[in-house]
Order: sequence, then structure tokens, then C-alpha cells
Amino acid sequence: MNAPIRVKICGITNRDDALAAIDAGADALGFNLFPGSKRHVRAEDISPWLPGLGGNPLKVAVMVNPSIEEILRVRPAFDILQLHGQETPALCAQAAAAGPLWKAFPLTQHLDPSPFHADAILIDSSIPGAFGGTGSLIDLDRAAQFVRSNPAPPIWLSGGLNPANVAGAARKVRPFGVDVASGVEVSGDPRKKNHLLIRDFIAAVKNIFSGT
Repeated sequence: MNAPIRVKICGITNRDDALAAIDAGADALGFNLFPGSKRHVRAEDISPWLPGLGGNPLKVAVMVNPSIEEILRVRPAFDILQLHGQETPALCAQAAAAGPLWKAFPLTQHLDPSPFHADAILIDSSIPGAFGGTGSLIDLDRAAQFVRSNPAPPIWLSGGLNPANVAGAARKVRPFGVDVASGVEVSGDPRKKNHLLIRDFIAAVKNIFSGT
């Protein structure tokens, strides 16, 4: 039997979008704490309403090249820390010691995640100078090969996914989970989610292996 594929809705900036994602069945919510992101939020602004969201989605803090001091400051408000920059294995070891760690990588030919102490890996499109959320579709053939070659830890697929292509991408790659930001946003506004697109995206993923 095929295991269900998890869904992470990333780039959440407000409580209403978080609740819509939870109602639609999201397994994880991503909050981008990187000031350079169009979807940036401050931990101190969202932490008051995070505990009251209900449901059981993982709350993921997404950070880019933070210091260990920054990591430890925000860590208590979140279930998972996701590092999405050029963090060193040494910093990742420090971060992992403070709690569950996911590490995101652009999918390149020589990607080796083994030194980074991660409990899960997120693979994304390889776009120079960008840290995700670009809407550019990841190389699915390379992603499928990476998943086959790396049975552990769990791997999340990201990069240009949307309700129309996620089922095909997930069938091809067979990741542990899929991650979406721009693919479920209100057109022209990266800070707001389209709740219908969220529902369509999650339904597409959850129905992939139904009846098999």
C-alpha cells in the first residue's frame, strides 16, 4: 500500500490563511522568517495566535542563514526549524540539538545532504540568488532520481507545484511530502493565499493513491 503524501502550505502570513489550510487538511504550515522574502513575517507577530489554530499541523519556521542566537530565540514557538540558505553542517548540528530540523537544498547534480544533521530534506528548484517561492518547476526527473537514491531521511518536494501539476509530480517523484507557496496564492499578492487553490491542491495530493 502506498503511504499518503503529506502537504505543507508555506509562506503563510496571516491567521485566516492558516485556518483555511488546516480546514483543507494541511499537514504542515510554513512561516517565512527571512526578512528578504516577499512572504516575511516576524515570529513575535505571529506567535500569539499560533497556539490557538487548532488541528495538528506542524508549524515550521523557515529561516535563511540565521545565527544560532536567532534560531534559539524563535525556536520555542515552532515545531520544526527549516533552514533554507547556505548554512554549514556545524550550524545545522547546533540547530538540530535544539529540536527537529529540516534542511532545504536547491536540487543540483552533486547534492549531498548527509552532513547536515537533518530530520527531513526539502528539495527545491535551483534558481541562483533565490531561496524558494519562485514558482519555477523543479526538475522532476532529477528529483525522482534523488528520492530513489536517498531513502532516508524523508524528502519533501518543492518548486513550482500547483493544483494542476502536483499529482503528476508526486506520482513521478514519490516524495514523503510536497510543499507549495506561490502555487496557491492570490494572483499578484504573495502575502495572501487563495483558499480554493489550497483546497484543490490538497485534494489533488490526497487523491493520488485512492483506490490503489
